[in-house]
Amino acid sequence: MTVDTAWLGTQRLPEVTVHASGVLAQTIRAEVRRTHRLRTDAHLSVCTLARVRETPLWQEVEAAVPEHGLGVEGFVVVRRGNDLVVAAEDGHGLLYGYFYLLRYFEWMTGDFTVVEQPAVPIRMLDHWDQLSGTVERGYAGGSIFFRDGRVVEDLTRVRAYARLLASVGINAVAFANAELPDVARLAGVFREYGIAVSLAVDFTDDPRDERVARWWSATVARWYEVVPDLGGLVVRAGRDADGANVLARAVAPYGGTVFWRCAGTGPAPDWRDRRSDQARAAYDQFIPLDGRFEENVVLQVKHGPLDFQVREAVSPLLGELQETPLALELQVTQEYSGQQLDLCYLGPWWREILQFDTTGDSGATVADRIGAIVAVSNVGDADNWTGHKFAQSNLYAYGRLAWEPAADPVSLVHEWAAATFALDDWTRSELVTIMAGSWRTYERYTAPLGAGFMVTPSTHYGPSMTGYEYSGRGHFADRDGVGVDRTVKTGSGFTGQYPEPLASLYEDLYTCPEELLLFFHHVAYGHVLRSGVTVLQHIYDVHFQGYAEVEAMVAQWQAIAARFEPAVQENVTSRFDAQLANAREWRDQVNTFFHRLSGIPDAHGRVIHR
Repeated sequence: MTVDTAWLGTQRLPEVTVHASGVLAQTIRAEVRRTHRLRTDAHLSVCTLARVRETPLWQEVEAAVPEHGLGVEGFVVVRRGNDLVVAAEDGHGLLYGYFYLLRYFEWMTGDFTVVEQPAVPIRMLDHWDQLSGTVERGYAGGSIFFRDGRVVEDLTRVRAYARLLASVGINAVAFANAELPDVARLAGVFREYGIAVSLAVDFTDDPRDERVARWWSATVARWYEVVPDLGGLVVRAGRDADGANVLARAVAPYGGTVFWRCAGTGPAPDWRDRRSDQARAAYDQFIPLDGRFEENVVLQVKHGPLDFQVREAVSPLLGELQETPLALELQVTQEYSGQQLDLCYLGPWWREILQFDTTGDSGATVADRIGAIVAVSNVGDADNWTGHKFAQSNLYAYGRLAWEPAADPVSLVHEWAAATFALDDWTRSELVTIMAGSWRTYERYTAPLGAGFMVTPSTHYGPSMTGYEYSGRGHFADRDGVGVDRTVKTGSGFTGQYPEPLASLYEDLYTCPEELLLFFHHVAYGHVLRSGVTVLQHIYDVHFQGYAEVEAMVAQWQAIAARFEPAVQENVTSRFDAQLANAREWRDQVNTFFHRLSGIPDAHGRVIHR
């Protein structure tokens, strides 16, 4: 089976010796055998700290180790002249250190010392693959794990995937429960790369029924008998949050963790009632429960209070939960951001979320507060893993930002491009220019000023201006204005879920960040923004601008496409064709919708279909 090597196909290293033992040391030796050799006098030693004195740089390594140690996953890289050493406490750190050097070696010159430790302990990818082989919220083909009700026979693709994940620091995955021998086979492959497996389950039972607790305890015991290092359970959908404790008590004897997704349950919001608001649901449900969960429960909170819109406010739960461990949930899969047809590099968005000040007063960021980061994967059995070849960059950036939340997303896409394609500097720079601003371009031609759910229901691709308007998740556009009033004074009260000074910042029409203006306020079309244009003129302008930016992206791509392999050329060109058509539909439908509602023309006289 030929597998796309993604960002692990072009790197080279000098001669390597491994001074370590165990499963992960064997994995490193296998990596050494497959890595292209670089003709140089340099030599690399990979060793545990217990054996570092077998290397010529042991004194430099020991001096570099922090007083508090490196932990299980941290590592040190030291170079002096032609001698290089990667050192760590055990195999996990050695594997990450090896991949670090694989990523950077040919860019590094002179002597250096690097000490790395992950900022977030658990870095997970969820997979909503069905046993049938279909992938819910998947846009890159079928499952790489399952087919016809069971795990696929050939795990070559799974092993290649585990290798990609480990190379960017992912240390946990979750997928559906299958037959136990099959789960054990999958867990064995991921174990080779230091990745723990958890099982995705639903909990719809009555948590107060003792028979339910006994059933889960017995079932979990069977799972751990077959996979003793099972990470735990990820609850995709849970009707009653008390179920988290039932599951937590079942996995606790084995050191397992329960990740409970905080979707917010209860009756759907009533579109007739402007104070009824889905954005409030998760906070209203889980804040009263804070501190009432078992210690091995982690509340998995979506980054925004709605559902992965291209622009949302950061969920107040990420700042206000105080007594319960937190996981941030993102989407690498592009459900609402182009579905891996439209180019949309999400690294800049994720970094904004991770660096968001949850206090509004130079306090703890989201990255500071979380003990885990989780995302829904974007991978399927497409030849290039992700459908759109360039969507691999989102998988890469997610792993790198999970390890280092302050990393520069533009530098990350440079890294990805350099590792993925054999390009000259100018071509790579042009590619990075195309990709780096693509999320903001997507935002411009789709959802203006934080207005969400203008997408087609069920598919979530392409515009539908009123598709969600009567589901309680609309944008409430009328002849006078647009946006959702979430203020305490006149709206749903959602702004009051934030601490001060954030609550007042969002409450006030004139201090609210303009990229979230329509998320928090119902605003008159004639309201003047800080740019000096009205809200309606801004909507017109950014949709024309977004389409023009896609045209520019296509032109830039056409100028460099011949420098890529034919399969990449065909894949990217066909998707740019689709993106240009999609951006045109968004531009024309959004502008026509608002023109018809308001009767106000474009100030620049551009064509708006009537």
